[in-house]
Amino acid sequence: MKSTLSSNQRSTVQPGFKFGHHASTLWNQLGMIIILILLCIVMSVMAPNFLEFDNLTNILKQVSVIAILAAGMTIVILTGGIDLSVGSIVALSGVVSVMASQTGMNPIFAMLLGIGAGYLVGFINGIFTAKIGLPAFIVTLASMTYVRGLAYVTSGGYPVVLESNTFRFLGSGSILSIPTPIYLMILVYCVMFFVLKYTMFGRHIYAIGGNVEAARLTGIKVKKALVNVYSISGLLAGLGGVVLAGRLYSGQPTAGNMYELDAIAAVILGGSKLTGGVGKIQGTIIGVLIMGVITNGLTLMDVNYYWQLVVKGGVILSAVLIDRIRS
Repeated sequence: MKSTLSSNQRSTVQPGFKFGHHASTLWNQLGMIIILILLCIVMSVMAPNFLEFDNLTNILKQVSVIAILAAGMTIVILTGGIDLSVGSIVALSGVVSVMASQTGMNPIFAMLLGIGAGYLVGFINGIFTAKIGLPAFIVTLASMTYVRGLAYVTSGGYPVVLESNTFRFLGSGSILSIPTPIYLMILVYCVMFFVLKYTMFGRHIYAIGGNVEAARLTGIKVKKALVNVYSISGLLAGLGGVVLAGRLYSGQPTAGNMYELDAIAAVILGGSKLTGGVGKIQGTIIGVLIMGVITNGLTLMDVNYYWQLVVKGGVILSAVLIDRIRS
């Protein structure tokens, strides 16, 4: 009788809850799409060359690294966590991979080494956060500092020149007139969409973000899942670092500065909640595009870079305010 009652309760209560949740999420995403369209209209009026093909592809190319970082940040935030180390990982992975290629290492292996460095940092973040139980904010704040320091120590504080054409192709090449980083960005988001929507790991991420104790009681290995989440975030940050190094033709210890804030803002603008459990990867890419359109439009209008920073700060503050209103 008890089992039947529970089943009936689930069948009557859960669908309504799901409908309300999905309707709210859909409304948030539609709202962001409308904002993105309105921004494009405004920018096209203010800067007539905004809608040109070359400029639109340039926007996608410029946001590709932030988008890759934001994909990893999405699953971290979905669990109720935060990762402040991704910007520093971009710098370290770029420096490591470029220096490895200078030794004569196969460019593919050199790039994998840089990505692996990012994965390792993410894994360490996961161990300290999930296994030891330290706050994610503190752990990743510490990582942001020491990883940036490692990038400076490894490079001697100077940019490391990239000579490999294969490596450069990843960040600056193009296929059918479309920059290579755009293909990588699309691939990352397709994979993340599949993982979050169709895999058990994706369902575990949402469950942990919704109620970590309830997730644990249902048999989910919360600690293992969290370690994997932070490891993936680090891996994607490493990939972003390698792509950026290919674009800049160098590994720079200063690369990726403040990228973590851009990634967080994009995730929140896309409809995810900082408290976890709510959000969609497709919302994140909308948030990334909103930030990219604003930056590109301001540049085309010759707005001073320092004022662009003011606007970007306003966007980040707005993202947090939107999250507060949703909550």
